[in-house]
Parts: sequence; structure tokens; C-alpha cells
Amino acid sequence: MKEGDHYFLKVFAAASKRSRIKDSYQSFSTSQFSLVGALHFYQNNLSISYQSSHINPHPHPQPYKLTPLAPPALRLYYASHPTSSTTFSIKYLPYQLYPEASKEGEDKYEWYKKSKYGDSEEKMKMYTTLMTSYGQTAGIEFQFGGTVANTLDAHRIIQHFQEERGQECAGKIVDSLYAQYFTASLHPSAASTLLTATTSAGIPASTAEPMIADEYEGLQEVKMLIKEQEANGVDSVPYVVVEGRRRDFTLEGAREVGEYLKALEQVDKESG
Repeated sequence: MKEGDHYFLKVFAAASKRSRIKDSYQSFSTSQFSLVGALHFYQNNLSISYQSSHINPHPHPQPYKLTPLAPPALRLYYASHPTSSTTFSIKYLPYQLYPEASKEGEDKYEWYKKSKYGDSEEKMKMYTTLMTSYGQTAGIEFQFGGTVANTLDAHRIIQHFQEERGQECAGKIVDSLYAQYFTASLHPSAASTLLTATTSAGIPASTAEPMIADEYEGLQEVKMLIKEQEANGVDSVPYVVVEGRRRDFTLEGAREVGEYLKALEQVDKESG
């Protein structure tokens, strides 16, 4: 490998009202809440994507720290390749399936029941039972209350602080947003939700609050990025593209962790 070679992994996860993830959800082997774990379990997600992977000739100087919240595919990669000189960084990109969703939103449980399960309480209970079981295997206690709403403000915050403070900071914001929405039934882009997320990433309230309050700050930039994803053909989530030196690898829809791992390994293999 040559120092300076760069490879990218892009992942698109949207918080909207549509998904290609089927009812036959895949089991997920991790005991911690994580972004990739969320992609396996969540039908509706914050419209976020991440881009990853650049080659570094030194052993594991990861620009993105492998904390317990790191995507399991990355943790498995490093665990199974302890001498690898490949490192991964994660960059988040915005995408929305339903940009017309209101800021105020609507009841999450009722929306799921009506839009996905024909207003059937029986089918909805089957869904929540299944998802609860899968979540518990991953250490995630799903809650099905709360609000489904527009997430554009969340994207503004993620993009702004990613540019200002880096990808690790953005990752912490994303993890907090997922946790608040899916395990605490909180509004996905309310000011209080965003402030909690930025605080969890170590951003002082005095810095975050003005950005959160100004709904136009960074708005046009985020909208342009969303249009770029649309132009790239992204129309569902999760959507993962691993860009290697020789070729790219695309993984779309619910996948096992091993499939992500295989793509990472192939990029590494072909980077020599």
C-alpha cells in the first residue's frame, strides 16, 4: 500500500416513511447500540449516510476511534486483521426519502400501524414483538412511541459539526440521535433532541444552541448534498457503497454484518 491512498465507504440511512427493509429482519450480533446495528433493525431512520475508509500505512492509527459504539463490521475487521494497515474514517451525508414530512410530525405508532400494517393492531403487535426481540439481542430496548417527523434540522447539525469538528464528533451526534429516537421515543429533530446529541459529542451548549436555533444556517448546503445523493441514484436505505482502488462495492437493503465485513476485506485486498 502507498501512503496517501484513499478509499471510501458510503452508507445512506434515511429517517423517513419508506424503506426496503423487509419484515424478515436479520439478526445482529453486537451488544452495543451502533450505527450499522441501527441500519439492520430500523425501518425508519434519521436520513443519514456515512462514508468511510482510507488506507494508512501504519497499524491502526484510526481517524475514527473504535469505541464500543463503532459499527460492528469495523470492529470485526480490526479484530480479525490485527496487522492490517487499512484504517477507516466515517463521513456522514444527508438523504431524505420523505422531505415533505412536517416538522411537528405525527404519532409514530399510529403511523406505522396505518401506513405499513393496514391499520391492523394485530399485525402491529407482531411487528413490535419481533423488533423488540431483535433489539434485545443487540442490547437495544426499542420503544415504539414518539413522533415521526422531518429530520432536515438534524442533518444541518450533523453536517455543520462534521465540517467544524470532524467525523468522530459527527458519529457521536448520530449515535445519540438514534438512541433518543428509537429507545427514548423522542422527536428526531426537536431542539432539545439536537442539544442532547451535540452535548453528548462534547460540544458546549453555548456553541450548539445558536446553530440549532438558526434554521437557515447550513440549510442550503444540506439541501445541495441531498440533491447530490438523489442524482447518484440513492432511493432507499440502507445503501452502502465501498469505493476501492479497482472497483466499488454496493450493499443495499438489510444485510448481515459479515457482508459489510467482506466488502471491507475486499477493498483491503485490492489496495495492494
